[in-house]
Amino acid sequence: MEGRKEAGSLKNYKPKFSYIFCDMDGTLLNSKSLVSATNAEALREASSTGVKVVLATGKTRPAAITLLNMVDLAGKDGIVSDSSPGVFIQGLLVYGNEGKEIHKTNLDPNVCKEAFDYSVEHNVPLVAFCENRLLTLFSHPLVDSLHTIYHEPRAEVKPSVEELLSSGDVQKVLFLDTAEGVSGKLRPYWSEATKGRASVVQAQADMLEIVPPDTSKGNGVKMLLDHLGVTADEIMAIGDGENDVEMMQLASLGVCMSNGSEKTKAVADVIGVSNDEDGVADAIYRYAF
Repeated sequence: MEGRKEAGSLKNYKPKFSYIFCDMDGTLLNSKSLVSATNAEALREASSTGVKVVLATGKTRPAAITLLNMVDLAGKDGIVSDSSPGVFIQGLLVYGNEGKEIHKTNLDPNVCKEAFDYSVEHNVPLVAFCENRLLTLFSHPLVDSLHTIYHEPRAEVKPSVEELLSSGDVQKVLFLDTAEGVSGKLRPYWSEATKGRASVVQAQADMLEIVPPDTSKGNGVKMLLDHLGVTADEIMAIGDGENDVEMMQLASLGVCMSNGSEKTKAVADVIGVSNDEDGVADAIYRYAF
């Protein structure tokens, strides 16, 4: 590991990258799903030297804004706002300069319908992500946790699949279960059931996401780089989940948290400390300058 620079000293160094792309869950956020003061300070300090920090997350933009607002990093001088670039909902929604939408991919409505039919039949909570909204068919404590713990907008309960599908374009759906339920039942079933029509991805052990085929946060980052006129060798990426693999491979330097998935560690250039040890700050002070 390279030597860690002192907090407050970054202005004395030259940045090695013009952009840092950072994941949220399991990376920037600790186990309590919050941005630590140390991570916030490191982001603020890196930004003040002119390095652009961009979020690349499975979350919606409102969730990211809520979380960063808590540490005064939302808004025009922060790292996320309604007028800044970002990669959200696993790269399915990409915002460019001025925060305008430059890319959106939607899930096949048939896949969406099948997933909701399964959800009702097996009583497994399922939530649809529609840009800035979350939609579901029945209330459940796990669905509430997306709002109370993960700071997503509160899910709106719709009376039928038809009504839900007519409420707006769905980018992805998310099943909530136990880790055992996901790995033992949901993942094997949906990997097979959606072949050729959608992909399954996991950012957390107890959640399974069904997304359009060939979705990756890395693709979203690539589109944003093209839009901004930035090359991959100018970026550092920080992540932890299997959904960060393509972003790590794309970046000039990929840093995986020590709590990361084995797949992600395998493609990272370096493995840092964990998300509960201010891993993002550590990566910035060690490798970004």
